[in-house]
Parts: sequence; C-alpha cells; structure tokens
Amino acid sequence: MAISPASVLSQTNETQAVKTIASLDVPRYMGTWYEIAKFPNWFQKKCVGNTKAEYLAKPDGHVRVLNSCQTANGETSEAEGLARQIGSKDSPKLEVRFAPEWLSFLPLVWGDYWVIDLDSQYQVAAVSDPKREYLWVLSRTPQLDPKVYGALLQRLKQQQFDVRKLEITAQKN
Repeated sequence: MAISPASVLSQTNETQAVKTIASLDVPRYMGTWYEIAKFPNWFQKKCVGNTKAEYLAKPDGHVRVLNSCQTANGETSEAEGLARQIGSKDSPKLEVRFAPEWLSFLPLVWGDYWVIDLDSQYQVAAVSDPKREYLWVLSRTPQLDPKVYGALLQRLKQQQFDVRKLEITAQKN
C-alpha cells in the first residue's frame, strides 16, 4: 500500500500530546512560587503584577493553594483553592479547584495542573493542561535568569507551545 504525501503531511502536522515530567516530589514542590510569565486567561485579568502561588501540604494528602496578585489600584487580590494529585503519589498531574468545597463533586470545577517542566533543584517550573490552553512559568525567586528562561522557552516550543503568547509578569519588591 502506497502512502500518499497528504497522509504524511497530516501526520506531521498533528499536535503531539502534552508531556509531563516523569515524577513529582510533592513535598519538595511545596512553598512559594513566583509567576514569571503566563498565557493570558480570564481569571487573572485583574492582576497587574506581583503574582505568586503558595502551596502547603495538608494532612489529608491534598494541597492548599493560595494565589495572590496586585491589582491596578494597588490592592492584593487572593484566591484560595485546593489541589489533589491524579494517579500515583509521584504523579506530576494534579487538579486544582477554587470553587467552594460543596461544589467539589462537580468535575467542571476542577482544572488540570500538569507540571510539564521542572529543574532538578525544584527552582523553575512550567505548568499547563492537556489542551495547551494555559501555561505558567514559575520560579522560586521573583526574577529569572534570562538564559534559564530562554532554555525553558526552547523546551516549551518543542512541546508545541506558542511561546509568543506568553505575557511577562511584573515582579516588584
């Protein structure tokens, strides 16, 4: 059977599945992460800078999530949520919800939080979802070395992310 050029072209243009890191040590991931860049999204529209996330392990195995940012009028906006691991205890796939607990039985209140890039020292991470709708570049420090950021962008491009859509987050002391 001959393979047509059209079928080869369609196979090469297909989007590959988003790849996560091999495993995530959740206790090491806990703590403060500063947003370096993100794909624009509706739920962060009011944020103009100083965006960060704090993760705290809970005794029940879940993770408390506290996101905060500065708004245009200088106020701090906060959102508290809950994250849970999907799969094994070292799975890099999590789900996060910011809706009230009484709605947690609804699948649509949970959003995918997949760790797709993470350095060995747990200092720089990239987080997304299986559809590439969301993307966050996170760092343990408010500023990221440009070389480290550039190398991460190259790895994200290899995963077929349109890094031109990334917005840099202003981080001021």
